[in-house]
Amino acid sequence: MSELQHELEATLAARREVGRELEPQLVEQFVERMEKEIDRRIDERLAERRPQRPPVPWGSPTPMVLGSLALAIPLLAIAGENAGSWGVLLVCLAIVLVNAMWANRR
Repeated sequence: MSELQHELEATLAARREVGRELEPQLVEQFVERMEKEIDRRIDERLAERRPQRPPVPWGSPTPMVLGSLALAIPLLAIAGENAGSWGVLLVCLAIVLVNAMWANRR
């Protein structure tokens, strides 16, 4: 027998002992236990269905960081010369976005 069947039998036996006056409390407790068991089973099934995250193909972020810094120097110089502070801001934002997307790749 499953654990839930044992719980039901225990609840019915308790009802026979205490009578009808405590029946609503017994039923409520049994229903709560059933809900917890259902939630546990659902969580278990969802955990089985979740795709496992694939391994990251590159181990170190150092090449990306150094590459970004190396490209940032000429890009900032060009942007500062042609577009002023707005161009510099735009280049910085682009570098940050590229690095953030690379760090959060899946």
